[in-house]
Amino acid sequence: MAEEKKGLNIELTEEIAEGIYSNLAIINHSPSEFVIDFIKVMPGVPKAKVKSRIVLTPQHAKRLLKALN
Repeated sequence: MAEEKKGLNIELTEEIAEGIYSNLAIINHSPSEFVIDFIKVMPGVPKAKVKSRIVLTPQHAKRLLKALN
């Protein structure tokens, strides 16, 4: 019996590949999910917008923490 090769084909658009600059991250969580809001704050400007929001399961948040360590 031949072993099947399984893989995940991940597509990355040019727009997403450019990335988004962030100099502030706000993290909220519950037992079932972690929400990370990435924000760009400009000096002297009292208002900032969330540029990207990532929602993770606790298992993926642990993997992210391990990768950052």
